[in-house]
Amino acid sequence: MSIRSLKPLSLFAVTWPILIEQLSHILPGMIDTFMVSHLGDAAVAGLAVANQIVVFFIVLFSFVGIGCSVVITHYLGAKDSAGAERVAATAVGANFWLGVIVSVLTFGFSSEMLGLLHLPPGLMPYAQPFLALMGGTLFLEALNIAFGAVLRAHGRTRDVMMVTVGMNVLNIGLNFVLIFGMFGFPRLGVVGAALSTVISRALACLAFGWLMQKRTRWHLHLSSFWRFSADALNKVLHIGLPAAGENLCWWTSFMVITYFVGQMGETALATFSYAMQLSMIMMMVGLSIGIGTEIMIGHMIGAGDIDTAYRQLLRSLRVGLAVTVVSACVVVFFAPQLLGLFSSNPVIVAGGALLLRFSLILEPGRTFNLVVINSLRATGDARFPVLMGMCSMWGLAVPLAWFLGLHIGWGLTGVWIAFSVDEWVRGASMYLRWKSRVWEKHAVATRQSVVAQVS
Repeated sequence: MSIRSLKPLSLFAVTWPILIEQLSHILPGMIDTFMVSHLGDAAVAGLAVANQIVVFFIVLFSFVGIGCSVVITHYLGAKDSAGAERVAATAVGANFWLGVIVSVLTFGFSSEMLGLLHLPPGLMPYAQPFLALMGGTLFLEALNIAFGAVLRAHGRTRDVMMVTVGMNVLNIGLNFVLIFGMFGFPRLGVVGAALSTVISRALACLAFGWLMQKRTRWHLHLSSFWRFSADALNKVLHIGLPAAGENLCWWTSFMVITYFVGQMGETALATFSYAMQLSMIMMMVGLSIGIGTEIMIGHMIGAGDIDTAYRQLLRSLRVGLAVTVVSACVVVFFAPQLLGLFSSNPVIVAGGALLLRFSLILEPGRTFNLVVINSLRATGDARFPVLMGMCSMWGLAVPLAWFLGLHIGWGLTGVWIAFSVDEWVRGASMYLRWKSRVWEKHAVATRQSVVAQVS
């Protein structure tokens, strides 16, 4: 397996392909929402609830990808290609079987899952077939996440970007054909949106598998799908499980808050869905800088460069905050026009624009979270973010969303205020954790563990 040092690369060189890739990950949902909006706001509301379940499971798969990427960077930083290869093989196999289990369960129990979210009966004909098809093929996304993590850890961020961009271009074309029944194909509506995403993901999976073997010189064998390295899996889970806990905690709290929004009516749920789609664009800026910084810091920790890692995070955070504020201003300025692409309902457009204005407060706090949390994980300090996340998300975001949104009747504005309070409290705590340098003991232990195996 070839080793490619990331030290000469700037944050921009590592991050910009990741930003394109991350935007490409959310683009299918935005494209589906935009095209399905032509079928009516009820169809969008149903798709949004079903998609929450899909995203929940994708977040579940990501814990293997996160752990895999971080641990591989440690081995590559220490110049141990054999160790990196063991981690890659273990991560691909583990995510594949996790994906198979989730796919079978989602396909068989899609109606029951939607029932747990108290989906209104009128929205079930839109949501259930979408969830059954998307959820039943989630093993493809599980593999894509693992393949992408291996490539990113080797610095091949542009390869991952190219595959995801190609996947979305194909998804757009197939959406036109399958949703609206063009060129003699049947008009499949919401099912067509799901089918186009499944086809594009399957082809992306093939491309990822080929690129991973070509770029890393690691040849994927069938035995990789059931023969795991216990030591490699333990290292991946040590980083990945706390990351999964933090991410799953966010998504479960988000699903509960979505349930609160559902109590406000279909118009509120549609407004919430459209505003969240546009908020994801701003979120991807901070997330991309966080992932890029994580890759760089992981290599630095593996190489024993702890002081350099400390300074890199502070530089990345300054850049992330500046870019986030600029992107938030752009989205807020064009909010009515952007929302008008999704809905012609003036109530939805006005309500969504008001929510996006709150993003000028919300998004900088979220950037603190996304950038610092990824760096803490790269040092091996993975448990603090999940513990803080559980306290803030369930102790602040969920109760405040209920109290402000439903109890005192502030509606979606109250929900957005709850999001903002949660993000800033967690963001401040993550920043103080980094400045305290408590994480250094985890970084030293991580470095010693890798060096011991090399020697």
